[in-house]
Amino acid sequence: MKYANDHIRNVLLAGHAGSGKTTLAEALVYLTKGSDRLGRVEDGNTVCDFDPEEAKRRASLSLAVAPVEYEDVKINLIDTPGLFDFAVGQSEGIGAAESVLITVSARSGLTVGAHKAYKLAKKYGKSSMIYVSKVDAEHADFYKVFEDLKAAFGPSVCPVVVPIDQAGGRVFLNLITMKAYSYAADGTPREVPVPSYGHRTEGLLEAMREAVAETDETLMEKFFEGEEFTQEELTNGVKNGVKEGNITPVFCGTATQLAAVDQLLWGIRKLLPSAARAGSAVGTDASGNEVEVECTPDGPLAVYVFKTVADPFVGKLSYVKVIAGTLKGDSAVVNARTGEPERMGKLVFVKGKKQTDAAEIGAGDIGAVTKLAGARTGDTLCAPARVVSLPVPEFPHPTMTMAVKVKQKGDESKISGALQRLMEEDPSLGYRVNTETVQQLLSGLGEQHLDVVCAKLKAKFGVEISLTQPRIAYRESLRKKCKAQGRHKKQTGGHGQFGDVWIEFEPTQDGDFVFEEKVFGGSVPKNYFPAVEKGLQEAVRHGVLAGYPVVGLKATLLDGSYHPVDSSEMAFKLAAKLAYKAALPEAGPVLLEPVGTLNVIVPGDQTGDIMGEVTKRRGRVLGMHPDEDGMQKVEAEVPESEMGDFTTYLRQLTQGRGSFTFEFVRYEPLPSNLEAKVIEEAKKFMDTKSDEE
Repeated sequence: MKYANDHIRNVLLAGHAGSGKTTLAEALVYLTKGSDRLGRVEDGNTVCDFDPEEAKRRASLSLAVAPVEYEDVKINLIDTPGLFDFAVGQSEGIGAAESVLITVSARSGLTVGAHKAYKLAKKYGKSSMIYVSKVDAEHADFYKVFEDLKAAFGPSVCPVVVPIDQAGGRVFLNLITMKAYSYAADGTPREVPVPSYGHRTEGLLEAMREAVAETDETLMEKFFEGEEFTQEELTNGVKNGVKEGNITPVFCGTATQLAAVDQLLWGIRKLLPSAARAGSAVGTDASGNEVEVECTPDGPLAVYVFKTVADPFVGKLSYVKVIAGTLKGDSAVVNARTGEPERMGKLVFVKGKKQTDAAEIGAGDIGAVTKLAGARTGDTLCAPARVVSLPVPEFPHPTMTMAVKVKQKGDESKISGALQRLMEEDPSLGYRVNTETVQQLLSGLGEQHLDVVCAKLKAKFGVEISLTQPRIAYRESLRKKCKAQGRHKKQTGGHGQFGDVWIEFEPTQDGDFVFEEKVFGGSVPKNYFPAVEKGLQEAVRHGVLAGYPVVGLKATLLDGSYHPVDSSEMAFKLAAKLAYKAALPEAGPVLLEPVGTLNVIVPGDQTGDIMGEVTKRRGRVLGMHPDEDGMQKVEAEVPESEMGDFTTYLRQLTQGRGSFTFEFVRYEPLPSNLEAKVIEEAKKFMDTKSDEE
């Protein structure tokens, strides 16, 4: 069935890990007869957690789409992971949603994940709604959670469905319709008399009236005069407040028992904005001018690619939201990023892993396209008549880097291609080859993230790897001036080889290698100067302490001698290398380590912990500045070798609230007490490398 854009709701499910997002999606799908059984996360058989890794870990690892049909409305549920290692799912899904449904456990209370989801909704101007889950769990306390929500997010938090325990059992009261329901074991609702108001219920009604009054001057006057709002005024007041971001309605229920899940469906249909009301976007054309793209079936086609699946078995699948126009199998589209036309594949609607062929995907709706060769996450596909780029959400940057070690010889060549495919799926993954340390480096958002990447490489591409701490790219330099002779003489019958140089080596502030000549009287002919320089350029690639490149070195050719027959460029090149090897051990060689700028954002009460940790990691704090939402930004400089597990440390310290960036800034001398360990590790690496060769 085709739905008009005013009958479509695109809803992002977000919240802390374990707060019940996937379970709620499963209940919504089952209750609307989208599946014939109610799956359980614990059993690994839910609609949204269909990947084998998700079933194994009993947690969502990537975004999944599950459309449900309720009355005359299509609700596209976009289920996202709550684990911070897989935060890219929320970044992908936010571009396709008009609303964010935040799950909060009545047992665990208001957590970091809920805060982040609420902040995400505000950042991108999306409507928000809160669902308090697990109200039947032991030690669950809906009203404490509600007070915490009010304290955290302000008076915009508006109760709509609340649980009331009475002698006959728990009932759920809808404060807008003023109807109460109890639920059978299979989720069947039964209307019951509205419980007698207690002090608490009156307070909730007052909170709702106050939130609604804030949305309209007429309603505000009515509120101050003590007049009651009609049901229509309440509904429209909440609906308009939600659309403008001034009201966040709160629902509750028990998804595993299907209790009050129908009330949430009612709320999504009645209160959340449709694609027609909130699905428009502002993009930019080729000249950088802003272009309003209205969510209408009549406009030129504009399609946003919000997720990519690159599977070696089923091929490439691009999840799309049609912003304007109607997408068909024969639609002519141009990729706004590349400027090239895209050849359309098959159109499908997806529900978890299940795909259903689609003749077309209308404005405001979500579907997927197979085999879009050039498209990637964040791309806009447009009608050639109006090429416009829609805004791309900010994806989390990788913060943990590990070195890849292939377990099976011969698989080295497969790694790059396989990781490129996985990077198409996951914009928060990074991969590069460090030619200096001769290592392939894989970057992600944390230990679990990289662990899942390893599992996918094995399952999908047949490549088994392990991860180790990457080698640090140290440097070597010298502390004092030193002069040495390099003399290369060889007689092998016929022409011999002869080159003789005196070179002075000294430290320089410039990190690059500098070569000068101050030769008098033609002791070394000018035509051999380039050979001497080339010999030194090759020599400085390997220091005398641990074999790392030498920086901050100035070499001055002072004197030497030559043979009219036996001298050659090769001979002077070798002579220069001999002078280098003779001088550097006497020039106070020193190891340099890479140091980076660390910017950490943490809650204000944890800045002391961070400053202490920076000191522990041999760093120095440069300053501290207030950041948004009561957070503090700590700026520091820390050696790169001390940053390996900082992602894990920060997440544990702040329960996921903190974030950081780290960028290389310069090289500094390594403390002498650490030199021996680095030299020993470099020697081991060279020995291992020799054995492999």
